[in-house]
Amino acid sequence: MEDMTKSNNFLHNLIKTFNKFGPNREGQNEEDLERIAAQEQKFFTFDTLVSATKNFHPTHKLGEGGFGPVYKGNLDDGREIAVKKLSQSSSQGRKEFLNEAKLLARVQHRNVVNLLGYCAHGIEKLLVYEYVFNESLDKILFKSDRRAELDWKRRFDIINGIARGLLYLHEDSHNCIVHRDIKASNILLDDKWVPKIADFGMARLFPEDQTHVNTRVAGTNGYMAPEYVMHGQLSVKADVFSFGVLVLELISGQRNSTFNHSTDTQNLLDWAYKLFKKGRSLEIMDSTLASSADTEQVAMCIHIGLLCTQGDPKLRLEMRRVVVMLSKKPANLLEPTRPGAPGSRYRRSHRPATFSSTAGSSGASDSGTFGSSISTTTRSSASTSAQTGSGFDPHGKRPMQI
Repeated sequence: MEDMTKSNNFLHNLIKTFNKFGPNREGQNEEDLERIAAQEQKFFTFDTLVSATKNFHPTHKLGEGGFGPVYKGNLDDGREIAVKKLSQSSSQGRKEFLNEAKLLARVQHRNVVNLLGYCAHGIEKLLVYEYVFNESLDKILFKSDRRAELDWKRRFDIINGIARGLLYLHEDSHNCIVHRDIKASNILLDDKWVPKIADFGMARLFPEDQTHVNTRVAGTNGYMAPEYVMHGQLSVKADVFSFGVLVLELISGQRNSTFNHSTDTQNLLDWAYKLFKKGRSLEIMDSTLASSADTEQVAMCIHIGLLCTQGDPKLRLEMRRVVVMLSKKPANLLEPTRPGAPGSRYRRSHRPATFSSTAGSSGASDSGTFGSSISTTTRSSASTSAQTGSGFDPHGKRPMQI
């Protein structure tokens, strides 16, 4: 296709431009990305993107991404695209741009946003994605005038889709990828309401021989696992925690980071857990779901959400187990231990007794202020603590530069 030129030196030019901004601290990352770009041969000309976005006209602007503005475009062949344009003044954006391009170059899954190609033109650097019709989940779930569009079937399908996307990233892609920033605003919904995990600017590859790593903390308030926030310990279980928060947000229609429904609970997770222990978990269910909800399914999803947000990462479910549980209702589930919260310490408890998925479920999202970011982990060794830093955006949007 003439819009896509096969360029083996795309990242050579891209990195050459980047190096003008200062020392290259991501040498290996950029070398890997150059190799991947050469293999994948996905390159858009700048003129094609200028034409598609009407010269990046303000009316085509969809919003602001992790490293710059995002524009909607229309290609000559009829395809709709979203174009991420790197801010020239952002050093953090430069890192995220390279990271996202590298990780998504070979990723292909129904529940992960599709990277169509790249563009480097002088100092301009852009990533080109499929356009996703229904915007992000948060713009529907947390808007009182739109929440009713998400009936229970749609919410259950979204939970399923996110779970399958995370399973692919953790176990079935070319390398284990930890996203580090799973949240409602990073879940895009297409015209058939299929969820797609987006924004891989903070994601990392995990070496095959590792299960966790120590890294600088960065992410979004309300979705970050306590061991990551407090000690910088990152593993796939950090994504599992974020997924659990998102499940409880989908069921309740409430945002964990701004939760204030109950005076005797810290956050949405704490509220869900206390109601679950009283056998009243369904009381957290969004009132707009009353007419469409399958209460057994809702109760099971609350139970799964609580199992994913347990304070001890070792007790949290793996995404493969979550996908199996969602596809075939299990007869018995373990009873969840208390959810993790920022500043809390978990006990290394014995494995809890099994618990009926319906017995205590007649009622169960963002919890504390954390961030999510990925690195490498070791399958055999425990890790030492790492610095957590205090550079959080008070609005819970993005990590601040530390």
